[in-house]
Amino acid sequence: MNTSVITSSTFASEDNEEGPWHQGEIRMQELAGVREEMVDVGKRVFLNHLIEQHRQFYPQLPFAVFGTVDENDDVWATLRANHPGFLISEDPNHLIVKLPRDSSDPANSGMEDGQAIGMIGIELHTRRRNRLNGKIIRQSDDQFAIRVGHSFGNCPQYIRRRNFKFVGDPFTVPSLHPETSTELTTRARDMIAKADTFFVATFVDRDGKTREIDVSHRGGKPGFVRLDSQGTLTIPDFAGNLFFNTLGNILSNPKAGLVFADFANGDLLQLTGDAEVITEGPEIDAFLGAERLWRVFPRKMVWRESALPIRWHTTENSISPNSLLTGDWESAEKRLSAGKAGNAWRCFRIAQISQENHLIRSFHLEPADQDGTLSFQPGQHLPIRVNPQGHDKPLLRTYTLSSSPSDEKYRISVKREGAVSSHLHDKLNIGDTIETGAPSGDFFLKIAIERPVVLMAGGIGITPMISMIRHAVYEGLRTRHFRAIWLFYAARNISDRAFDDEISELVNAAQGNIRLIRVLHDTNGATPRKDYDASGFIDMNLLRSVLPFDDFDFYLCGPPPFMQGIYDGLRGLNIADNRIHAEAFGPASLTRTPYRDDGLPDLPVASTKPVSVEFTQSRTSAVWQPDANKTLLELAEDAGLAPEASCRGGSCGTCRTKVTQGSVTYKNRPSANVGVDEALICCAVPAEPEDGRHTPLVLSI
Repeated sequence: MNTSVITSSTFASEDNEEGPWHQGEIRMQELAGVREEMVDVGKRVFLNHLIEQHRQFYPQLPFAVFGTVDENDDVWATLRANHPGFLISEDPNHLIVKLPRDSSDPANSGMEDGQAIGMIGIELHTRRRNRLNGKIIRQSDDQFAIRVGHSFGNCPQYIRRRNFKFVGDPFTVPSLHPETSTELTTRARDMIAKADTFFVATFVDRDGKTREIDVSHRGGKPGFVRLDSQGTLTIPDFAGNLFFNTLGNILSNPKAGLVFADFANGDLLQLTGDAEVITEGPEIDAFLGAERLWRVFPRKMVWRESALPIRWHTTENSISPNSLLTGDWESAEKRLSAGKAGNAWRCFRIAQISQENHLIRSFHLEPADQDGTLSFQPGQHLPIRVNPQGHDKPLLRTYTLSSSPSDEKYRISVKREGAVSSHLHDKLNIGDTIETGAPSGDFFLKIAIERPVVLMAGGIGITPMISMIRHAVYEGLRTRHFRAIWLFYAARNISDRAFDDEISELVNAAQGNIRLIRVLHDTNGATPRKDYDASGFIDMNLLRSVLPFDDFDFYLCGPPPFMQGIYDGLRGLNIADNRIHAEAFGPASLTRTPYRDDGLPDLPVASTKPVSVEFTQSRTSAVWQPDANKTLLELAEDAGLAPEASCRGGSCGTCRTKVTQGSVTYKNRPSANVGVDEALICCAVPAEPEDGRHTPLVLSI
């Protein structure tokens, strides 16, 4: 399993003088592509004093989390509770903390006068939190002040709501006998496995002099922390404020201290050890919502039973909406296991069937085995294989996925218009199974690009667009950053239109970032503005009247005439060919007119003479005739072979075949990517050899 681990040796050690960031934080911001914007953010957000709002907030809290460093330079996080009012700010530069010393707490030894400390104040029942760090001014064994170094606010993401009550005197330190070990016990493992919340402390020494300690909250669904047999913790890093205080500290100083709490009985598990950051790898792709991972290798563990004088309980709908947009390790492991099978055919069970209109039916598919669904890009298609009555061989088709990559099940939405679609509509029911391959295709929403998007769909061409906007809404809610989208959806009449309710829900969820333009050719029985926004067809006049002046990416999907008309119109407006992404249905492919400087070589001319074609795997051969105008797929089928194929237009890539000798060409450039030693045989023909010598064309079929 290939992963990319970032270490402190991968960046320079010089301190940065621009803003509050140190080199570890800067490196993380560079990797996330937000370095420039964070320079200004840091200067505005990080303050050397407490603002009035924070001074009023801290006295409300019944507990706080602190981070300290002991005499061995190990960092510890601890959770300490007291009645509201134990945190007081008498002036903007100081926060007074009224807490008794606790020798059973491994963080206690780092709370001496003059030592660095970090703190996060968090109000679980309101999801409010703020952070600060600074130096301790020890006033007595029951009280100290923090001289503020940095103070800043935090967002409420991933915090689970919990109400609290006190069950003991917080100023009476319990007589505890903490259990210290170098390996995690069974009950410690159980606490970590069930956790939906923990806190982490990290630190960095600037210039080898100024020590800064940070304490941060981490939350997700129960099971978001993975613990392996060696005791290593792996934690997904979700979308956040892009400060990267924790991970930046780990890059500069690979240590971390974690504290887990049993909120129901007051037990605490504290551990300290080494840490690393992982920025690439299949585990990140498999874990829903993860943008990177980090690991902790514990060296010391302390279990403190009933250490807290406070208890919490959750209420209905207490889990954070942001956490609901993330995954867990059980689901991630199933996806990873599914990925090991590659393109092998698997059985999927029909879990639900939805009638989208009088012609289109959606099939929700879940794995019939123990593995999960495979990751895919929004807009890709799913190969399926079925055995309709009257056919002696399985029939293969590809149907666009109308689900989002974040959905737990595949969904294909099928229009009744052929043998396979009729079989799906008429013969299959909930509980039946379908064989599926791996999702594929080169027509999908480009996630890394932030340009505004124009999606144009005709009829059943809405299916990839549904996948795209479902994913765009998920990403917008997850990251709190929406991409601007215009969706033009054309249908013949209102009864032919599908997904009306779902599209409306998605548009509402997008918070004004998706503009929907519904176009009907026949408006009989439809009410303007209520049922449609424009009549006729999607054309350049409509686009001009709706779209603002901007730099767009265009995505088109629908019947070939619909596609070609819009494509030609966009090219007539000088829209670059590489900004127009298209997928047509059926054997007719889109005829493109790329600019001469688009970097695409001219297609070779087709052979003018007969070519012998050898199919090595089946030990069969045939002769291709130039005047017959047949594709290599048709030639193979005439020879009694049945290569896998679906679209017959070069868009799905199902027929991709290895070419071991000779070369091929295409009448129209296929939209699916193809390697230099491959052919999309559904639309390929032998090419005229450059040296004029006609040798056999050899295909691995």
